[in-house]
Amino acid sequence: MTSFIGRILSSSFLLLALSPSQPSLAQSVFWTPVGPDGGDARSFAPDPTDPKHVYLGTTNSWIYQTEDGGASWHRLAKLAKSDDLILDNVVVDQSDPKTLLVGAWIVDHPGGGLFISHDSGKTWTTVDAMKDQSIRALTQAPSDPKVLIAGTLKGVFRSEDGGVQWNQISPAGSMDIHEVESIAIDPKDPRTVYAGTWHLPWKTTDGGANWHNIKQGLIEDSDVFSIIIDPTEPNVVYTSACSGIYRSNTGGELYKKIQGIPMTARRTRVLMLDPSNHNTVYAGTTEGLYKTTDGGATFKRMTAPEVIVNDVYVDPKNPQHVMLATDRGGVLESDDAAATFKASNAGFSQRQVSSLLVDAKSPQTVFVGVVNDKTYGGVFVSNDEGVSWNQQSNGLQGRDVFSLSQATDGTILAGTNAGIFRWDGTNWQPVGKIVKSEKKTSYVVRKGKRTKMETTVMVPGGQMDGRVSDVDASGSTWYAATVSGVYASKDQGATWEGGPVLGKTEYRAVASDGLMVLAAQRTALVWSQDEGENWQPLTMPQKLTWLQSIAIAGNGSVWLGGREGVFYSEDHGQSWTEMVTLPFSDISGLAYEPDLKRVVITSWASSWVLAVNPADRTFKFWDPGWKVRHVRSSSGRLLAATPYNGVVVEPQNSPARTAVAQNP
Repeated sequence: MTSFIGRILSSSFLLLALSPSQPSLAQSVFWTPVGPDGGDARSFAPDPTDPKHVYLGTTNSWIYQTEDGGASWHRLAKLAKSDDLILDNVVVDQSDPKTLLVGAWIVDHPGGGLFISHDSGKTWTTVDAMKDQSIRALTQAPSDPKVLIAGTLKGVFRSEDGGVQWNQISPAGSMDIHEVESIAIDPKDPRTVYAGTWHLPWKTTDGGANWHNIKQGLIEDSDVFSIIIDPTEPNVVYTSACSGIYRSNTGGELYKKIQGIPMTARRTRVLMLDPSNHNTVYAGTTEGLYKTTDGGATFKRMTAPEVIVNDVYVDPKNPQHVMLATDRGGVLESDDAAATFKASNAGFSQRQVSSLLVDAKSPQTVFVGVVNDKTYGGVFVSNDEGVSWNQQSNGLQGRDVFSLSQATDGTILAGTNAGIFRWDGTNWQPVGKIVKSEKKTSYVVRKGKRTKMETTVMVPGGQMDGRVSDVDASGSTWYAATVSGVYASKDQGATWEGGPVLGKTEYRAVASDGLMVLAAQRTALVWSQDEGENWQPLTMPQKLTWLQSIAIAGNGSVWLGGREGVFYSEDHGQSWTEMVTLPFSDISGLAYEPDLKRVVITSWASSWVLAVNPADRTFKFWDPGWKVRHVRSSSGRLLAATPYNGVVVEPQNSPARTAVAQNP
């Protein structure tokens, strides 16, 4: 490593050879994930020898585990470099609990795969026979642990050697048995398999040699999400579909729709039997958890309707202990058989952090804004650099938070998908009152003469209620880049003036320095030298086609980050210079960090973080081990927002590498 860094220091040209795929070159210690807790949880898999040991699948390639029944969670492994694997199916081998199998799929993509571990998840390999298969269902035969059945977009597959070799047992190219969402295996006969597709269920009793549709009693074209079989009475089969929940007492040959769950179009993603009482069935739906204790005769909703349930775990030794894997809310836990629930997310963080702010008056205090979590999201605050977090979203009403900014008097502003808000210490208050100037004509009589007078008055112009992508409150005038243009407030947010700039809307970023203001769309730049009173177009660098971030450094230089890299100007945008010595392009974030006196740059294509001195373009660099998009400094220690894993924090005493990166 020493000789490599030495070559960097001796020649800026050699920096082009740096590979973002080699994290050990910059920093061997990964930054620590610290929350906020919660996010999307997808699937449970209990250890058959220890009900307190449960694995958890996520939406971003990570497997978690708990060894204390959900009191705390720990990251176990990431199954791909990308963040796009949906891990809906985790199987613990009943005959060898150290063997784990995970079926994965990707949203809006036919890919995925099967992963296997023989050491309790420490190391993983991919199964070649299922390479790139979009695996939507995976289960093990209760009577023969060597037999596994997988449902994929292509059909039904079977393994008879514990998951190494696989053969398709549904007709290849079938127009009927494909897009398989759910699988169940008869508890006594591994040759009897049920397959739920996006268009009704199917059954084989001879290991796949022959299949027949089992749709009698079901509403036509029902997507079948879950099939479960009573282990003591295999003819009792429960099936959930987009049209409701059904029960069959004839092995699926005839179904009867269960009443008690209103709205036939409700999606029931998962059914789960209580292992100690098979008349008790839990139904996880997109509008809460339902429960029956009489074999489906009646159902009762056990949670609020906004809870989206992806999976249910019932402790086999303590059926009072129930856990839910949910969208946005993470893991919810009950100790009274689902009568009440509480969050159980300590150590589990799958938040999409869109903005990050360190309190200028109290650097230990960190604010983060998240998206896609509705009432579970909004803004979270930590007063101890991320050790613990509290949700502070009162007043946001489930809005996504895209931007956080702090004024010189300490005021915190949030730009959301529906307006701009100010934190008053208890609640978020809307502060997007728009005013516009109008000429008012009046007449006065002076010395017998009627004189016309024109004055400019401010009249109501509505409310800022669209997307606010960026807020800059660093100066005496505050600015907001919004879907309808750029707005400015000179009265601490009481009123805002503005709108389309040079006839254009859809502004994504804004930055100010004294009288100068810079605002950006994805493909255009404008600037003002008089606090937004008048605007002029700025020519973007010819090479830059897609703009992501803008910044004004402490020395007044202007910085742009986008698809093709980083560009800077020392003459207010009249000319641009490309930072050709950067080791990456495809910029995800770029901001001037006053605490470091550097422009901090991140990339979608790399886990590296660079902090550039705007005076001489030398830079420090780190490898957090995570792809990050916003980096802030808290008393010299860096924090970063990840796209899917919450906030990560630089370890104490973690020195950065330094490189000379001046342009030739």
